[in-house]
Amino acid sequence: MSTPLDIRAGRRTVPVSRPGKALFPSRGITKADPVEYYQSVARRMLPHLRNRPLMLERHPDGIEGKSFMQKEVPDHFPDWIHRVELPKEGGTVTYVLCDDTATLIYLVDQGCLTLHRFLSRADRPDHPDRLVFDLDPPGDDFAAVRAAALQLHQLLDELRLPSAVMTTGSRGLHVVVPLDRRAPFDEVRALAHDLADLLASRYPDTLTTAPRKQARRGRLYLDVQRNTYAQTVVAPYAVRARPEASAAAPLTWDEVEDPGIDARSFTIDSIAGRLDLNPWGNVLRHRCSVRAAQRRLEDVG
Repeated sequence: MSTPLDIRAGRRTVPVSRPGKALFPSRGITKADPVEYYQSVARRMLPHLRNRPLMLERHPDGIEGKSFMQKEVPDHFPDWIHRVELPKEGGTVTYVLCDDTATLIYLVDQGCLTLHRFLSRADRPDHPDRLVFDLDPPGDDFAAVRAAALQLHQLLDELRLPSAVMTTGSRGLHVVVPLDRRAPFDEVRALAHDLADLLASRYPDTLTTAPRKQARRGRLYLDVQRNTYAQTVVAPYAVRARPEASAAAPLTWDEVEDPGIDARSFTIDSIAGRLDLNPWGNVLRHRCSVRAAQRRLEDVG
């Protein structure tokens, strides 16, 4: 299929060029497929994207071609796509904001397969409303990730901190804690480090906070390094550049215990069956105070 498609999204019509272009050759997935996928998940995905600066993972020639990560909005992007200019060392970066389905479709047409989002919103970029733990297996044993996530969940419950969990679509799980945006990144990262240190002290044989691989000795690394200004995490429902076209999928905590689920269990084909579900419920509405959490942590520790 080489004839351009015109996709109606809200009040806009977005042209999609070369919809028959192969993006996942081993599966026969063309550009038209992620366009259709993102259009179908938009109602679930957009609440996790709106007003958040994005980094774009672009694969213009498919997953077997060259790829690159893009922060700066290209000059050719249309004026109707929202942007925000934010400071960086020695200058500024103008990031794209994906606030509607039309923008989502346009980004896919530009070869963007995966959206990586800030942990903060554009209006207060230095005050995050998310704290994230990134749990990847030390090898290929996803059971270690599952166990660590459940142990982390137990600790967060003990501290009365709400949490949500999702597959990354790649290797591991992300555990997310909603915040009230009162604390800057330095305080959020300090809390994340303290939580990780306490959890690792409880399970020293299987968990570690050592950033150097040589020091981990096969233990799972509790990674909190993304809790920093201008760092990004993969967005819920984002497609990953893997042969199976896996997607990041929100889970319930009960699903984490299911040995049949791993980081790549859901794809652009199968995730459609989850769109009537709301695995996270209202968890993200219960925004917590970093300073109150730190005080409770000191009492527990």
